[in-house]
Amino acid sequence: MQPKNDQLIYRFFPFLLWWPMVTRETLKSDFVAGITGAIIVLPQGIAFATIAGLPPEYGLYTAMVTPIVAALFGSSRHLISGPTTAISIVIFSAISHHAEPGSAKFIQLALTLTFLAGVYQFSFGLARLGSLVNFVSHTVVIGFTAGAAILIATSQMKHILGLVVTPGGSFAKTWYEIVVQLHHLNPHTVLIATTTIVVAIIVRQKAKKLPGLLIALIAASALAFMLGGEDKGIALVGAIPSQLPPFSMPDFSLETIRQLAPEAFAVALLGLIEAVSISRSVAAKSQQRIDGNQEFIGQGLSNMVGSFFSSYAGSGSFTRSGINYDAGAQTPMSAIFAALFLMLIVLLIAPLTAYIPVAAMGGIILIVAWNLIEFSKIKHLIHASESETGILIVTFFATLFLELEFAIYIGVLLSLIIFLNRTSTPDIASLAPDREHPKGKLLRVDHKQLLQCPQLRIIRIDMSIYFGSINHIQNKIEELSENRGIIHILILMPSVNFVDTAGAEMLAQEARKLQSLGGALYFCAMKERVKNFLQHAGYIEEIGAHYFYDSKPEAIRSIYKLLEKDKCQRCHLRIFYECQHDSTLGDIPLTPL
Repeated sequence: MQPKNDQLIYRFFPFLLWWPMVTRETLKSDFVAGITGAIIVLPQGIAFATIAGLPPEYGLYTAMVTPIVAALFGSSRHLISGPTTAISIVIFSAISHHAEPGSAKFIQLALTLTFLAGVYQFSFGLARLGSLVNFVSHTVVIGFTAGAAILIATSQMKHILGLVVTPGGSFAKTWYEIVVQLHHLNPHTVLIATTTIVVAIIVRQKAKKLPGLLIALIAASALAFMLGGEDKGIALVGAIPSQLPPFSMPDFSLETIRQLAPEAFAVALLGLIEAVSISRSVAAKSQQRIDGNQEFIGQGLSNMVGSFFSSYAGSGSFTRSGINYDAGAQTPMSAIFAALFLMLIVLLIAPLTAYIPVAAMGGIILIVAWNLIEFSKIKHLIHASESETGILIVTFFATLFLELEFAIYIGVLLSLIIFLNRTSTPDIASLAPDREHPKGKLLRVDHKQLLQCPQLRIIRIDMSIYFGSINHIQNKIEELSENRGIIHILILMPSVNFVDTAGAEMLAQEARKLQSLGGALYFCAMKERVKNFLQHAGYIEEIGAHYFYDSKPEAIRSIYKLLEKDKCQRCHLRIFYECQHDSTLGDIPLTPL
């Protein structure tokens, strides 16, 4: 185990952990993976910035800065951070209400939003809230990304069809304007977009190792030139500045921070979900252990630092991370190499982007949007669970018709409600000894027709006892005591991992009630952490330490001595070993099973 000082150093400088792994051989592998990553992210960076409502170069700046910082301060050896589709569309949705997309104000607000999202993420990491993303159902992510994919496709239809549509319009309004203007579509832009999609699909099917999106853009640019370019109404992307990410300054005015803080939280949450889920997915292949808290810190720092170097909010990319692993990357140096090679490419060939048709970018973005929709998982969810299907549908339509950040919140809220609903009604199994078993093994009475003692009932609670579940548990205890006259109740707790103060108060209250009736509430097989909590909080002393047992035979043996013997003498059940071998009860025909 590492000393505490070393743990602290590695937490703030995690690259010291993997740096000793870097050798000449790993550098060769990371070098090749870095070249591959740079080529892949070139068209993606331009496309994602377009989705975000930012000039194309900002997607490339994000792919240059955030991967380096995230690689140095994160925990994954293969995660590649940078611009992503889902976050790009949330950025557009959040900022387009406050400024014209592409304007200087829009850019500054996007950088401010990025910095605030990074602060949230960094703070979560320092507070060791790495498990936070576990409370966001994967169904929410599937529904959100499917809805975002439809929105992304919708936003590109005007470029593909060559139509003029009001920017920043709602999903319904945008499609209304498209349908009304369909007779004005430009066949040249439709042909270019279609060619881009077809070429990209063919390259992907025939030669997966080649950069299909880049080849498709080159083919579309050549086609646009042959068709006549701008003379035929074919809009071009325009030249990207041949420069490294310039210094930038977010807007730190209190009014702007207040305005963007809610949207920044949604961006931060979505970015963390993406980064942690992707890093864990790749780590499952590489046999690496991921530290969620460190990943939070890495993502937070990458966005905070990036906002000062013309980068908007980024996160982990599933496509680029998967390709990075498949390309043979060994250490985070591959992400650093990818960023450095991208810088070199932009310095050398950035002016060539002036010949890329906007319609071709629209085709590329349609492919990205299509790949976002996880059809197989959606089909599985629909067949597997009605509640999960409900979350999926609500999140999907909320994404289409409401604010995107609100769609994330409502999906998360629904997930928590369903989770709380499930945990608020824990399974409470009624148990009884199996007389056919030589040791009288306790079995569920609903799994096998077993007789139960008329004076003692044994139940097992299979979930934690907390404020949300106490009403259900209390109803079960009261149903036994008040409706059936059972005043001796033994609770088995091997599956109870947690008891909060409300749960402990309820148990103490029910124990006092049964004791006033001449019975008691007994506890057995309690986990050490649960028992320690009850001990330190004084509940064991309040209930009575002699009502707590370590083993079931010991508990039944002790409780049997407290039962009313006149009732035992008249009983035909004799389900316990103790009553079957009690000579004071006399012989009596047993009720058959």
